[in-house]
Amino acid sequence: MRLRLGSALTLVCLSAVFSFTWYAARSGNEGTGLDVYQSQFLELHQRLLFAEKENQKRSHELNRVLDEIKRVVGERTNVSTNVTDAAKWKMLGVTNRLPVHLTNIQYYLPHLQEHEDGIYPNVVIGQGKTGVSLVMGIPTVRREKQTYLMNTLNSLFYEMSAKQKNDCVIVIFVAEVDTEYVNSIAENIRSSFPDEVLSGALEVVSPPASYYPQLSNLKETFGDSKDRVRWRTKQNLDYSFLMLYAQPKGTFYLQLEDDIIAKPDYIQIIKDFAEQHSSNDWMILEFSQLGFIGKLFRSRDLPLIAEFFLMFYKDKPIDWLLDHLLWVKVCNPERDAKHCERQKAYLRISYKPSLFQHVGIHSSLAGKIQNLKDKDFGKNQLFKAHINPPAAVSTSLKVFQQFTLEKAYKGVEYFWTFAPMAEDYILFSFFQPLKIERYLFKSGNIEHPGDQLFNTTVEVLPADETVLQPAKENAQDFKRTEDGYLQIGAFENGIADGIISPSIGKIHALRLSIHSSSPMWVLLSETEFLIIRYKKFLQIYFRSSLDYLLRSLKQTMTIYVTISTDSQVEEFAHLSVHKC
Repeated sequence: MRLRLGSALTLVCLSAVFSFTWYAARSGNEGTGLDVYQSQFLELHQRLLFAEKENQKRSHELNRVLDEIKRVVGERTNVSTNVTDAAKWKMLGVTNRLPVHLTNIQYYLPHLQEHEDGIYPNVVIGQGKTGVSLVMGIPTVRREKQTYLMNTLNSLFYEMSAKQKNDCVIVIFVAEVDTEYVNSIAENIRSSFPDEVLSGALEVVSPPASYYPQLSNLKETFGDSKDRVRWRTKQNLDYSFLMLYAQPKGTFYLQLEDDIIAKPDYIQIIKDFAEQHSSNDWMILEFSQLGFIGKLFRSRDLPLIAEFFLMFYKDKPIDWLLDHLLWVKVCNPERDAKHCERQKAYLRISYKPSLFQHVGIHSSLAGKIQNLKDKDFGKNQLFKAHINPPAAVSTSLKVFQQFTLEKAYKGVEYFWTFAPMAEDYILFSFFQPLKIERYLFKSGNIEHPGDQLFNTTVEVLPADETVLQPAKENAQDFKRTEDGYLQIGAFENGIADGIISPSIGKIHALRLSIHSSSPMWVLLSETEFLIIRYKKFLQIYFRSSLDYLLRSLKQTMTIYVTISTDSQVEEFAHLSVHKC
């Protein structure tokens, strides 16, 4: 409404100027008084135009204040959703305040004076979620050969609990100005992670084209080529934009990249580590030793960090600038380098082993191959072995290299295949009918979390054919297939875990039936059948082992008491054996 009134006022004044000029010309009055009045009216016109421009600025500021009011209201609304975690993070002495906007960004990017909308992000996907404990920022760009973004997201969401999803936001910053490409990434994410998008746990934003300055006349430094200087300069701008966008959303900000994998339960580990250092004046908690991966910041520090990056965005890479910032804060130029490193260690605290590993080979810099690996990450458990009953295994899926179903069933390796088609299957045929109590199948693993089974059912072939007869009461609970199998379960989130009804009795075979094609490969990382007689055997085995352990312990304690002359020690030994 203010803009409309300002525009109307401008039109009225312009009309007055033209009318006055026309009247003066008609009346023939060309004296000096007319020139003065005409000059004053033109000056007034310029002032009105300036006022209209300022009015637009104030309108943007008012909208920004309104957004912050909505954010604060949203925080208060979300506080009651997770009292335990909220209380835990409040122990860290961090309060959610209104964000500090980087009002002097135009000093470092002067072209924004002519492009005021250059600092407003394009929110392609987002529910405006705020008030969370952890915000994760992932910048991504178009790569020539291979993209890793979807695998990265699968890894981050792998085994993440609903409670953790409710208390975090992952922001994907598509650092491209090609609208078609940005929308394609957004649609891919929306179709692959519909629940996370709907809940607000996943956002996709991109910068306006006017955000970036001219990058064609950069000075080549440190022996880098022109393309590399341009790449690292744009990267600095991308990180700064992402940080400023994410700053008001949560208490902590975790910087990641689009070609990494994460260890299971990484969120809880980060929270616990941050709590351990709640009283320290740290600036960075490191959960990876590589580059800018796995760096945790307090959100309140992000404006300072982003401003430092923007000051020197043309000069050095992002990880160098971060180290320079620490130097500026704590290092004494009159002391040696060792003293400086000791002082920086108070601001930069590392967690080991690393929680994130770099997996990308093809860099976002065209033509660059990088095999960077974090040595502190360690090895992941890619599959879990179990002792399963003897069976013949078969599948219609096309196996990849040496990752066969036979090896997976014996606990030697995981089972890995190319993308499945509808009506593909995995079959376990037992050498003799067995009464199985429970089954467990897990698809995907920490390095390939997206290679899961979707729209797949668990089916069994009963040994007793009467179970399949419709008149049998226990058969009415299961859907029967044309070839005589009963559907007893299905995969959910890549896992099938269930109990087989005792009414089914012994079974000849168990089958995993795939009902739709998928572009993703399939990886079976865990297969387990629990048989009742095996279970009883294990119970007897462990009971006998425990009895043997107690007898050995009693003999050991008796010998100890025999050679001891202290009566108190003798009493303690007998009490300990009695309690065991």
